[in-house]
Amino acid sequence: MKLLGRPLENDPLSESSTIARFRQLETGYPRPQFQRANWLNLNGPWRFAYDDAGQWLQPADVDTWTHTIEVPFAPESQRSGIGDQGFHPNCWYERDFDLDQPPLAIQPERVLLHFGAVDYCARVWVNDQFVGEHQGGHTPFKLDITSVLSAEGPQKVTVWAQDDPHDLAKPRGKQDWQLEAHSIWYPRTTGIWQTVWVERVAETYLEKICWAPHFERWEIGFEAFVAGGQNQDLQIKVRLMVGDRLLANDLYEVVNNEIHRRIALSDPGIDDYRNALLWSPEKPTLIDAQVQLWRNGQLLDEVKSYTAMRTVGVQRDRFMLNGHPYYLRLVLDQGYWADTMLTPPSDEALCQDVELIKRMGFNGVRKHQKIEDPRFLYWADVMGLLVWEEMPSAYRFTPKAVERITREWTEAIERDSSHPCIVAWVPFNESWGVPNLTETPAHRYYVQALYYLTKTLDPTRPVIGNDGWESTTTDILAIHDYDNNPLSLAKRYGPEVKLADLFQTQRPGGRVLTLDGYSHQGQPIMLTEFGGIAFTRPDDEAASNTWGYARSGDASDFQHRYGCLLAAVNRVEIFSGFCYTQLTDTYQEANGLLYIDRTPKIPLDAIASATHGRAIPTESTAPQTGLPPWVDPGFPRPVEQCGGC
Repeated sequence: MKLLGRPLENDPLSESSTIARFRQLETGYPRPQFQRANWLNLNGPWRFAYDDAGQWLQPADVDTWTHTIEVPFAPESQRSGIGDQGFHPNCWYERDFDLDQPPLAIQPERVLLHFGAVDYCARVWVNDQFVGEHQGGHTPFKLDITSVLSAEGPQKVTVWAQDDPHDLAKPRGKQDWQLEAHSIWYPRTTGIWQTVWVERVAETYLEKICWAPHFERWEIGFEAFVAGGQNQDLQIKVRLMVGDRLLANDLYEVVNNEIHRRIALSDPGIDDYRNALLWSPEKPTLIDAQVQLWRNGQLLDEVKSYTAMRTVGVQRDRFMLNGHPYYLRLVLDQGYWADTMLTPPSDEALCQDVELIKRMGFNGVRKHQKIEDPRFLYWADVMGLLVWEEMPSAYRFTPKAVERITREWTEAIERDSSHPCIVAWVPFNESWGVPNLTETPAHRYYVQALYYLTKTLDPTRPVIGNDGWESTTTDILAIHDYDNNPLSLAKRYGPEVKLADLFQTQRPGGRVLTLDGYSHQGQPIMLTEFGGIAFTRPDDEAASNTWGYARSGDASDFQHRYGCLLAAVNRVEIFSGFCYTQLTDTYQEANGLLYIDRTPKIPLDAIASATHGRAIPTESTAPQTGLPPWVDPGFPRPVEQCGGC
């Protein structure tokens, strides 16, 4: 697979080699921006047991391993080999592994054990020795297990995972607290649900690197942090390339185990040259990076990474990409699969999702209530897909909930802030977890605090304080409106409407759009949830148990309704973009453009045309109320047939 988009004519730069370096489907490196050569994937069969009574405190207490589970799939999923969606707050995992790679040439060495994500609390033992714990179901953690390894024979890792299914004061996103999935909530995910792996490193090693492009100065911000033993006489070498073209080859002295530098790229000031290096959905150029840690001429550690030159922001009422207004066409994606739930079935499945989103005419995705697997972000970087990252909600407002959300959101931003595809952060959705924003000052302070915390951790991207309604401080004013009548949408947000009246009088979700004292200040306005048209296969016996915000009886009507809505929304001048609900059917929600198995409900080219407001006509001839002339979708049929769906 090649990068989407063609280079500029006479462009001397070749395409990034990043995709070739990481093209591994079932065993793709789980942390693509920090890849080491010496690693071992621990996904696969593990011993497994439930402890519903919570009686076991250490590995020796596990009396019987009753199941075999396929990691990283949660025990609720069919792919795990268990498929039990009951209430099980405690579960235990165990497996043996051999460090079968050759030891590093540099001695002494360390061995690190990594977990992509374990929901919600995890405690870990290696060879029956406790090595560490972590709290937070969506973010990674690593443990140094060197001191407890056996000199000979296999090693043993044991994990206890605790996930109270009824705890509403923890970040849980769309995971249901009832036994059966209901309304807009879905089956739970307990325990390990992302990749587990080990890797060998030298005693002194690279712990973390961060990238931040500085478009206006034509520089790449670079930070590196060193961990381990001796920290004297250390140097870090950074090599940046696009294809075969060398951009930088710098050497830095490490001071106090870290460096903070800006790498200046050669800039002749010619637009064509700059455009060749810029990352965008239309031309996602990646800059390959090699980072090495040296001491006195000896190579201690090496990681392969990548970054990109691009800038995002807001200016007046427009979203900006690389210094120009850029209209956002996003689709909401909840990141579930039928047999594997929150865990992708394979790396290929993540690649396919990104490709399908682009083929349907979207330039971005709003990842809803999920911190997605890093390899999804990798494919979005490679193929050019903008991503809004959203914190999974808690549903109670308590000091514990505030502490948990704040810690995990901070970890998520730290994990993902170097990805060029991420262009916005969303700490809250629809006032979930802060239900009394209009009346309770503490709720408002909390939303504002996370907005400013996010801007502090990453001042380079827009932050949507509370997506949907009841906005306080925000960079983009995001509106949710599931009115499926295109005529109503056209009138509500049309050119004859004064913005002051819109924010004072309209309550599309039954909530005010802005709280008192936080009026619209000229920020970009986006319709970030709308649509939700349900359509099921004619032979689907479970169709009666599904729902959507509207329903179509056949494919022709589904295409017609989607085309009418998108025709109206694309032509609303006050919108700087939109996000359609949703990419795929998700359990009882049948309102996807794709079925949950990723089969398109209507032809992809028809979806893409409608996404851009250029709908392809269907055979539907049912008379409808006409759209205003300014939203005429250009159908080759009477406009009076295109509204009021």
